[in-house]
Amino acid sequence: MIFDEKTVQAYDEWLRSPAGYYIAGRKQKLILDLLALREGETVLDVGCGTGQFLMVFRRHGCEVAGIDPSQAMIDVARKKLGHRADLYRGDLHDLPFSDNDFDVVSIITSLEFCEDPEKVIAEAFRVARNRIVIVFINRYSPAMGHRKEDPIVRHALRTFGIWEMKRLVTTAFTSMHVLWGSVIFLPFWCYPSFSVVEERIPIPRNPLGFFGACLFPVVYTHHTIQHPLKSSLAVDVRNGRHVPGTAREMKR
Repeated sequence: MIFDEKTVQAYDEWLRSPAGYYIAGRKQKLILDLLALREGETVLDVGCGTGQFLMVFRRHGCEVAGIDPSQAMIDVARKKLGHRADLYRGDLHDLPFSDNDFDVVSIITSLEFCEDPEKVIAEAFRVARNRIVIVFINRYSPAMGHRKEDPIVRHALRTFGIWEMKRLVTTAFTSMHVLWGSVIFLPFWCYPSFSVVEERIPIPRNPLGFFGACLFPVVYTHHTIQHPLKSSLAVDVRNGRHVPGTAREMKR
């Protein structure tokens, strides 16, 4: 699903509202607790939207890139990040990057809008070399009835359960140790007024939050060349460095 400029603007305004700001902060805590980012790591946000989490990763010392099918989303993200992030407009089912190109890949409430979530996950595993975090709308959360308050979430084509997401990934990529948790246990209108209640509820291994998240480790045994040989192996005679590959040349 590709969002138009009006919807993107409404979403960005909602993020600045008291409720939107608080809910985004809870998602941020969930993601950062799972990822334990290290300074200098490279992070790709698949379905980066308006760049909200790219800014978070950037503040933690990471080199960041984002891809989204919506030009309106990319335009807003570029206004926020300028040249501090590599931003691409593209298909999440066919990522324009080489195998194992990023230390970390995040998919944050993007699978809900994709035609083939399993293909997007497969592509994320292909381009990651260390770990992947997937954040999703939890269909079994008691707060599900309040999804219409979020200008983007209300358009979701599907939702997921914690065990469904774990099974979806581990079935395709063999068994692995998965860390998981969830946040936002109350109706959206309760925030930030009832933040004390929210923050007393444990996050790890809690299946009831509106936003669930799973962290998957990535183990790979080989690396393939994705670019044409004459491009990938070309060398700049002035400094002896490789010429950038086709994915980098697609940056907008």
